[in-house]
Amino acid sequence: MKFTEHQKDTLSALKKCVIETMDIDHQADSLTNWSQAYDQISNGKFYGRTEKIESDHVHIFQEYTSNALHQDCQLWSNAIWFGIPFQDQKDSRINGQLISKDTIACHVGDQEFELVTPEDFSIYGVVLEETALKSIAEKQGVDLLNSPLYKSLQFRVTPEQNLLLQALLKRFMIQSEKYVISEKIKQDFLVTAIINALPEEPDGASNLIPSYQHRKAVVDRVKAYLNECRNDVPVTITELCEIAYVSRRTLQYSFETILGCSPLKFLRTMRLNQVRRALKEAKEDQSIADIASYWGFWHAGQFSKDYKQLFGETPSETTQRPHR
Repeated sequence: MKFTEHQKDTLSALKKCVIETMDIDHQADSLTNWSQAYDQISNGKFYGRTEKIESDHVHIFQEYTSNALHQDCQLWSNAIWFGIPFQDQKDSRINGQLISKDTIACHVGDQEFELVTPEDFSIYGVVLEETALKSIAEKQGVDLLNSPLYKSLQFRVTPEQNLLLQALLKRFMIQSEKYVISEKIKQDFLVTAIINALPEEPDGASNLIPSYQHRKAVVDRVKAYLNECRNDVPVTITELCEIAYVSRRTLQYSFETILGCSPLKFLRTMRLNQVRRALKEAKEDQSIADIASYWGFWHAGQFSKDYKQLFGETPSETTQRPHR
């Protein structure tokens, strides 16, 4: 279904939901119709909260996550996402590019992208129907196909535009409590505000320097290899350098630039997150030691220490805690 200028306003079409969880996998599942996987990359117990209002044509959400995360994301088809971090947040990354102050991230549907978010992170998200957005933009004389929306992963806005958008979204999030705003009015406000914020030309983020492209390719090659190789086989830095066809220094710089961490830390946290997921789904005949060794952790004492440091609980506590 597509929304048009003649669509009947409905108040009942807007659905509001608040989800709180201590589980990163549940947090990743909190956004309707998204395909997401979260890995925790900073130490401590996790807490997440998602507040969202949805209709058939527009999704608005406010997400908070307590720990630094690596997120693999994908929207559904015919959709465009806009991510607006709260003011005074630490920098996050989209596909390795820094999302700094007064910058809006964006991505189209049916294409994977990755986010790296810091601790204590809050962001507004808006997902709009792509065909309707194009239609409205054309009526306002804006050519979206030649805008930063399709040429870059982010675009800069003025501080005033950023404040206006965040104030508008905050008002919408509390609409069911204090205000009654129809679906049609909400869509018109959002589309107009976003179109007005788009600069005429992409900023420097779209003209990526060759070193970024090369480092992103290095990280992608390593990640693809790690997804295919045996989990219980030790992986050395020398081996990763050979896989990526780079020196040890370039490998280090590439991971620090794109993911904000070293390759060894990425490997360790990725596999610890996989262990945690496996423990949550473990069968009665599967021991913690068996699962840990499957993911390459043979030293039980060191594994338990590293696991508790990252997740704020022991492996046995993970298996005993209800997950739904």
